[in-house]
Amino acid sequence: MTAHWQDQPEGGGRFSLRLLIGAALSCGRGFILLCLYPITLYYFLRRGPERRASREYLSRVFGRRATTWQVLKHLHCFAVTMADRIYLLAHGERDFDIEVNGMEPLQHYLAQGRGVLLIGSHQGSFEVLRALSARCPQIPLRVLLDKQKTPAITELLEALAPDVGEAVIDVSQGGAAITLAVAEACRAGGMVALLADRGRAHEVLRRVDFLGQPAPFPTGPWLLAHTLQVPVMLCFGVYRGGRRYALSFESFAERVDIPREARNQALDGVLSHYAQRLEHYARLEPYNWFNFYDFWQQDDHRAAAPARVNSMREA
Repeated sequence: MTAHWQDQPEGGGRFSLRLLIGAALSCGRGFILLCLYPITLYYFLRRGPERRASREYLSRVFGRRATTWQVLKHLHCFAVTMADRIYLLAHGERDFDIEVNGMEPLQHYLAQGRGVLLIGSHQGSFEVLRALSARCPQIPLRVLLDKQKTPAITELLEALAPDVGEAVIDVSQGGAAITLAVAEACRAGGMVALLADRGRAHEVLRRVDFLGQPAPFPTGPWLLAHTLQVPVMLCFGVYRGGRRYALSFESFAERVDIPREARNQALDGVLSHYAQRLEHYARLEPYNWFNFYDFWQQDDHRAAAPARVNSMREA
């Protein structure tokens, strides 16, 4: 399997992506969904590492070896959510039925004026979070993304919604710059969204149980939350089929405390809590998990410092 997700090549060049986006906007979603069937089959046949990663993950979720049909369904679900990014950026939520849960605690935190960290994962579509922009236009939303990982698709998608591109904090710019940008957004009472289930190269990782075996999770998002001392909520935008998405917010902590004298123990507790919520949603909507690489890194335990898994506790 691919040793690290950053080693995987970007799918498609600028020309093919521009062609896909043009066809999506001119021909409509129904036409694009038909095209996704042969595209899914092509990727199933050509992208061995992603195919194997899908089968390994699904086998863990189902407790038995995943079938070829289940792997194809998984890849197709990913393809649909990627195509829907085009429509969500170009048209907002008008083409979709987005059920939003947990807005009350989010609004409670926002009313405090300290800002909120929204921590998500590579489950479903993080893009449905944009629905908040229309529902809470007075609250700025910044998003942490790695623009260097998929430069072609990032460039083209941001062209559809320049204001969205301007709200992105590029994580490739370095730790200090990221912390300053996030702190500034929080001081303005805004929301900052980031994904916390995929570590970048050379990032410090710790292992906690996820789907039956220790998996490496990055510590950076939680150390950032500790530094900022702002409320933290989890957010999940899962695809429910058709035009339906469910955007859910969950209170995670009023603030994350990671004391120096018990740093590893505190990190293990926070990461275990997060991993358990990821597992809940993975089992609830198994085809929405989109980490198509060797997530557990079974052949490279050096990638993460050993971590003792504690029982879930509130930070």
